[in-house]
Amino acid sequence: MMDKKLLEKISVDPRVLHGKPHIKGTRIAVSMVMELLASGYSPKDISSDRFYPDLTEEDIFACLVFAKQFLDEEEIHFAEELQHSP
Repeated sequence: MMDKKLLEKISVDPRVLHGKPHIKGTRIAVSMVMELLASGYSPKDISSDRFYPDLTEEDIFACLVFAKQFLDEEEIHFAEELQHSP
């Protein structure tokens, strides 16, 4: 599935989760899914009865695409670099 199609699964609505990006039709934040992935759980684990059985693996891949796009657009400065700036 193309990235654009996956991104359609993500919503940002100030009335849901205080405007945090979430999977459409749920109250599951992208950050919650990313935390589970970072902890070593697979998309299959996350979409199981143990965590979020209403999610599909596509929903989880949509979170990854969203996170990648967000990071591609951000400029990150590390504290050490800022201390050594002229």
